[in-house]
Amino acid sequence: MALTALFSETNKLSLVLYSFIIYVLISLLRYSVNPLKSVPGPFFARFTRLWELHAVRRGGFEKTHIALHEQHGPIVRLAPNRYSISDAKEADQIYRHGSKFVKADFYHAFGNPNPVDADTFSERDNERHAFKRRKIASLYSMSTLVSYEQFVDRCNTVLCEKMCDFADAGTAFEVPAWMQFYAFDVIGEISVGRSFGFMEKGYDFNGILQAIHASMTYGSRVGLLPEFHPFFAWMARTAKQPIPFDTVQDFIDGSVEIRKQGGFPTDREDFLTKLLSLRKSEKINDLDVATSLGANIAAGSDTTAISLSTVIYHMAKNPAKAGKLRQEIREHEESKTISDPVTFKEAQDMPYLQAVIKEALRIHPVTGQILSRLVPSGGATICGRYFPEGTEVGTSPWLTHFDEDIFGANTHSFIPERWLEDKDRASVMNQHMLAFGAGARTCLGKNISMLEMTKVIPQLYRKFNFELVKVDEDWKLDMVWFVKQSFKCRVNRI
Repeated sequence: MALTALFSETNKLSLVLYSFIIYVLISLLRYSVNPLKSVPGPFFARFTRLWELHAVRRGGFEKTHIALHEQHGPIVRLAPNRYSISDAKEADQIYRHGSKFVKADFYHAFGNPNPVDADTFSERDNERHAFKRRKIASLYSMSTLVSYEQFVDRCNTVLCEKMCDFADAGTAFEVPAWMQFYAFDVIGEISVGRSFGFMEKGYDFNGILQAIHASMTYGSRVGLLPEFHPFFAWMARTAKQPIPFDTVQDFIDGSVEIRKQGGFPTDREDFLTKLLSLRKSEKINDLDVATSLGANIAAGSDTTAISLSTVIYHMAKNPAKAGKLRQEIREHEESKTISDPVTFKEAQDMPYLQAVIKEALRIHPVTGQILSRLVPSGGATICGRYFPEGTEVGTSPWLTHFDEDIFGANTHSFIPERWLEDKDRASVMNQHMLAFGAGARTCLGKNISMLEMTKVIPQLYRKFNFELVKVDEDWKLDMVWFVKQSFKCRVNRI
């Protein structure tokens, strides 16, 4: 019996060993015939995608990524068939309108394992994406934003009340956490007509924030091994293990059901009201309703929270910049060209405010990995190198947003004035901003995020002054898909 068990264990070990040897041999063979094998990069990235997975899991990949390009140049290998491009002008052909480059299967892990059920973010096919986007694009238009302002104003009032509480108590608070509470409450109001209640509770009381963080962590890692996504999803369902995003989906499903039954009576037309109107006219289906709401909540809130945190951090680091913003606010108050609360339309005529927002989006991009695409039929030449059809390529805003040929000198410094000095340069900089993606794949929720930031920043800076608790220390960063910050401030009334 013991001898049989020994042979059994030996066979298992042999199987593992032989499998590993076969894997190594196949990897070496693929590398030897790869026409791009001379592209530089980490040694193990030549043979396996596990190098990038390990680098992402380890944390700080956005900085590792920059260091790789500083060492190797404008093209860096991240995996056997995955390449990063740092030249902003060269990367333009990948993302511009009309580009034949399609999203890589990396994005599959952020959505339903069944490609038919993909939302506008995880949909890889350009034509299907365009069809899905057209059905709901009007709900995100700038003209529609006006109807959402009242939702933002309500949450702005609550946030300012919380800031008053912190000021009166002299309590330091975690800025990114509270910006996330704020952003999620706003998106709840806009999307389904009810706040999540995070600002009221002051913590992630229902686990939704953690669920979304877990979902993004999963996508950013499994996306590097996308063929495993259906298997992992099947395993979770079979073992009846909770799937993180189910927490969010339960909130969405509950909100839709309550609304269908006549709940949440209101004279305000939120996003869900508009979706159900489209559903009634059969322009969209139930899946479109669910995926649209899910995309709003999962992606839009973190984007806004991270960008608002960036504004507060860099303004606290640069008090003179905060002073210039307050001066602009005071001048508009004196000329009675802004109200209280500031409207979205009024804020468009506040150039320094707009420059502060753009500079925050530039200096701290929300996403930390490459926005990967597949080279189309016929191949493509990028940075003088020919890439065959099917090669995965992309860039990251953590690379292109610091390109001094585009954004001028001192790109690692927070300088809102760079957006005001030269209109032609500002136009070029705008063209190369990837904060919300680019081209036909620009984030649908961009306008909602801009609405929130444009309205809340002047409200905060006309009433409060923010001071970093640790003035001489940099913030801490944690990257999964989103690059989140951690730092504390004290706030004083003005």
